[in-house]
Amino acid sequence: MTFHPVSRRRFLQSTAVASAPFILPSGILSAKIKPNDKISVGFIGMGIQNRGLQRRFMGDKNVVCVAVSDCDTTRRNAARDAANKHNQNNDCKAYNDYREIIARNDIDAVSIATPDHWHAIQTVAAVNSGKDVYCEKPLTHNVHESVEVMKAVKKNKAVLQTGSMQRSSREFRVAAELVRNGVIGKVERTAVNIGNAGIPCDLETETLEPGLDWDQWIGPGPMRGYSSVLSPRGVHGHFPHWRNYKEYGGGMVCDWGAHMIDIVHWGLGVDDSGPVATIPAENPKALKGAQLVYAGGVPLMHGAGMGSSFYGTEGRVECHRGRIGLWLGEKFIAGRTGGDRNVNLGKELDKIESEFLKDAKVKLYRSSSHIPDFLNSMRTRKKPCTHEIIGARTSIACHLLNQTYYNHTAIQWNPKKNTFAKGGDPAWLTRDYRGEFKV
Repeated sequence: MTFHPVSRRRFLQSTAVASAPFILPSGILSAKIKPNDKISVGFIGMGIQNRGLQRRFMGDKNVVCVAVSDCDTTRRNAARDAANKHNQNNDCKAYNDYREIIARNDIDAVSIATPDHWHAIQTVAAVNSGKDVYCEKPLTHNVHESVEVMKAVKKNKAVLQTGSMQRSSREFRVAAELVRNGVIGKVERTAVNIGNAGIPCDLETETLEPGLDWDQWIGPGPMRGYSSVLSPRGVHGHFPHWRNYKEYGGGMVCDWGAHMIDIVHWGLGVDDSGPVATIPAENPKALKGAQLVYAGGVPLMHGAGMGSSFYGTEGRVECHRGRIGLWLGEKFIAGRTGGDRNVNLGKELDKIESEFLKDAKVKLYRSSSHIPDFLNSMRTRKKPCTHEIIGARTSIACHLLNQTYYNHTAIQWNPKKNTFAKGGDPAWLTRDYRGEFKV
């Protein structure tokens, strides 16, 4: 591990804590950030997602955006100007290379919203430099990276929040609590209605205009000619389609699966483990229809249900963003399952909680907003809503599902050792890293 010098501010914080009265609450003594401290944040990758995150972070009066990085000149300068306008100064710095942010000792946390093939490399570098991390989902690009991120966060005692923000939405928590408290009986099967597995990148090469460091965008991925599909130039207003290609993303299995499979994990109570097997789709060319299998033989079907769905011996629960439905037997009990504006989601959730969860034995983590939850964890040093273990193990499930499609084979998996129990090729767990970037 590389040791970095401690900034004067952090040194003063630590010495102040060391001399504090012993009656301070535990946790505060070990916190890097105290309740009234300003939190300095750097942002890596200034596409549409991180621009939104930047606004949300800066919405907290105790957060200061001090640095941004992007390999597109226009994007990084626009993000820098937005921060300086908000801060009413010129202190925010813009970098082409994210490592300039990692090297700064006056930065407390980084927000990472680069393409998936960069996530783990930047996350591990950040926590090794003493920073906390907010990283978009999926947390990693392969199983090996998931394992290494968990190790790095634990070693450095860092706080990491994965951007699986559905856990900060009430409808998903209520759905998971219904399942965990046995309201629908014993779970027999689950499903996620998400898009296809990743596909090989076969895009045509386009002429690269000045202002984009294409080599930096590719980074650890396989080099190929520039495509505006992968990296649209400038400050664009959409989510680019690099996520469809397995070299840089993982298709919708990783993109939306990191949301919906995550909720299935929450409902099944497998945040610290994951699937034990996979079953391929019947058609070897299919990009939907494969299954993950969890302990006790509970399958997860890819391509069915509402968003995240649970089917039990006594009923079912289905949920999506802004939607939830509870059925007992075949009778619909409560919820909002479509776009009917006459149905008030909040009132339906009130009804479900008052009737079925009033005396619930299992009460899950409650967060009403993902970024404030992360900032609170930075101060208390308690794990946030979607910490590194949750993010990494959800990612592993996504990667296993993708490998089932890529290789059209059943997999038996050991979640304790994070390796194949039977069958499988170790090469499927990692990738070839280009140049100096490795995990």
